[in-house]
Parts: sequence; C-alpha cells; structure tokens
Amino acid sequence: MLASTGDDEPDLVVGQDLPTEAATPRVLTIISHVMEKLVARNEWLAKQTKVFGKSLEAFHGVRAPSISIAKYLERIYKYTKCSPSCFVVGYAYIDRLAHKHPASLVVSLNVHRLLVTCVMIASKMLDDVHYNNEFYARVGGVSNADLNKMELELLFLLDFRVTVSFRAFESYCFHLEKEMLLNGNTSSLQDNGPVHETLSSASSLSSLYV
Repeated sequence: MLASTGDDEPDLVVGQDLPTEAATPRVLTIISHVMEKLVARNEWLAKQTKVFGKSLEAFHGVRAPSISIAKYLERIYKYTKCSPSCFVVGYAYIDRLAHKHPASLVVSLNVHRLLVTCVMIASKMLDDVHYNNEFYARVGGVSNADLNKMELELLFLLDFRVTVSFRAFESYCFHLEKEMLLNGNTSSLQDNGPVHETLSSASSLSSLYV
C-alpha cells in the first residue's frame, strides 16, 4: 500500500496474474528503467542540497512505497487496461514538470503518485474508454480524495497543457529507445522493432494534437 497523508487509503487492488500471452508491453520496462534512473539521481541531489522543492509536495507520501516502479506500472497496465501510449504521454507530463519546475525533484516519495496521476490523465486524453478516478485510486493504492486533488494539482502545474503532438510523441519514443540502448539493455528491444512503430500500430495517435 502506498504511503498517504490521509487515513482512508485503500489497499492496492489484488487479483490473479496476467496470462502469459498478455505480456507487459516493453515500453513499460523502458519507462520504469528511465524513471528509476531519474529517481536515483534526484535522491542523490536531495541528499546533497537537503532540498526537494515545493511544487510537487501534493504528491509526497509519508514514506516511499515498497513496490518497485516497474511492478507499479505493470499493476496499472494490468488492471486499468489503458493503452501503452498512455504511459509514454504520462512520461511526457513528468518531463514537462521537470522542465517547468526544475527545483522540485521527482523522488521515491512522490514518483508512484505522479505516475498514477499522469497515466490516468493520459488515458482520459487518449483512450475512448477508461476507468474513473475511484478505480485508478484503488489500483494505485491511494484514496480517491487524494487522487482527485493530485489530478487538479497536476493540471495546474502543467497549465492544463495535457495534449501531446504526434511529433512530440515520436520524439519521446525515440528518447526512451535511446536511453535503453545506451544502458546496454537491448535484448528486450530486438524482437518487436522500434518503440514508436510498436505503439503507433497499437494505438490511435491521430487524436493527438498540440
């Protein structure tokens, strides 16, 4: 269960494992790797400066969750059944936050809450059918009230810039692919072609406009 400042936080939704034919999309593996790298760097910076920044305080839990970023993303994908493109767009939101509020660091205390909030908003933008906030809250292990507040906070932090152009989407896909290749993890990338082609064939990206 994720650490929360509220008292009504539910347990994470539990259930049977996905069947083997419903493998986790490799883009989730890439994003989790990049996010873990980002968090590790920011944790080091926070220890040096003793500063986390205040812009992301709404996403801070009282302690870091025990579940890894990779497992958390897999859980969101498994239960919400949102399209893999939602995770790329969610990553784009976090990248925009990092550039717009550079003094506020994405760290272990806030990364899980940021991810579930970003993916939820992305699913509302991309998917024709999506679950409501209450369901995402159950999956993410936070209270519905907290998720509602985090959604609103994120929208204001992004100045409601939650659309991503096709060109920007492809750019993020290339960036994620490059990050994985630079770190020598090519085994998961060789079977299915470039990330942007895999996602483009699986998702309707014509709805993404600046």
